[in-house]
Amino acid sequence: MISGIDNNLIEALKCEYTATEINQQPRLWLETYKIIKENKEKIQNFFKDKLNKENIRIVLCGAGTSAFVGDTAAPYLSKLLNKRVEAVATTNVVSNPEQYIEKATPTIVVSFARSGNSPESVGTYDLFEQLSDDLYQVIITCNSEGELAKRARTKESNLLLLMPEESNDKSFAMTSSFSCMLLTTLLAFDIENIEKNYKKVEEVAKQGEKILSEQFNEMRDVMNFKSKRVVFLGSGSLMGLAREMALKNLELTSGNVISVHESVLGFRHGPKSIINNDTTVFILVSNDEYTYNYDKDLIKEIFTDEGEQKLVVLSYKDREELKYLSHKYVTLNGAEDLDDAYLALNYVLYAQLYALYSSIDLGISPDNPRPDGTVNRVVKGVTIHKFN
Repeated sequence: MISGIDNNLIEALKCEYTATEINQQPRLWLETYKIIKENKEKIQNFFKDKLNKENIRIVLCGAGTSAFVGDTAAPYLSKLLNKRVEAVATTNVVSNPEQYIEKATPTIVVSFARSGNSPESVGTYDLFEQLSDDLYQVIITCNSEGELAKRARTKESNLLLLMPEESNDKSFAMTSSFSCMLLTTLLAFDIENIEKNYKKVEEVAKQGEKILSEQFNEMRDVMNFKSKRVVFLGSGSLMGLAREMALKNLELTSGNVISVHESVLGFRHGPKSIINNDTTVFILVSNDEYTYNYDKDLIKEIFTDEGEQKLVVLSYKDREELKYLSHKYVTLNGAEDLDDAYLALNYVLYAQLYALYSSIDLGISPDNPRPDGTVNRVVKGVTIHKFN
């Protein structure tokens, strides 16, 4: 039995890969930490002087879930480094390279990839090589034999960081690959404090085990709302995470459950129109006390709005007042002062479990929710056109 799912059901619905890959994450986070610590000197040598370059630009690239790694990490890195950090999807770079690649600006490009074989990921690597005069490439991938990993090895000036082998998810949807690449990014760009940051990794791994072994029924309860629409809302790093949460639910339910994301403050400006009586809204509560004020305001508003919509509140800290302003309140009762980018590692587990249970409830195979082949594990059918 994995996260309360009977072994016979796992076999019948072919969800062994997805269930296993969700549940292995806390262990893989500790392995990821070990990998980064063992490569401390290599990482230090790569970033030495580069991060001190005048006008240095850091671009976080990926497609789909890999892009959302960048969306989640960018606000944290921008504050940590006091540098220009941007998350730009590879799907945007390859179609509009001149809008995203600055020829004369010193640039560190970080490419995230589970397989490293997506056409847009490889195309982005090549376009930056072609169009940038002062370039440094970092490849963070789960596949040591993927095209990106092979390209990274062609230049000594590149930095290749390989994730634990098990994070190269075999299932359709990315789960452990997302969280391991996110953690790698947070640790690698703060490499001077790698020993100090072990406490953060230890905390999220401990809380992750708690979610997967004790709190999984919280998400089964939410699934019982039987909502046809689901909304995920967060601020800062948690807005990037909300994108990933919405995608996971959309993927694993094969599009049968409309799943969207937005920022907490942006939701009122039109997107709130999506709420009807068949809607569940997840609000990802920030650990930042100032940001929390805005989270709480929207929680009060949605909970007291007319209608039969359901409100789910996820909070790391136990905030007593939120228990009475939601239809489902879930807290880790955490004590550590975690930044939201680290907190995202725990929050994403809730969304993955919810998507898994929703998929099973619909009779869909989570490992292969689109057996017709119209949507694929690694994107097919993309032609990367030559750029002159």
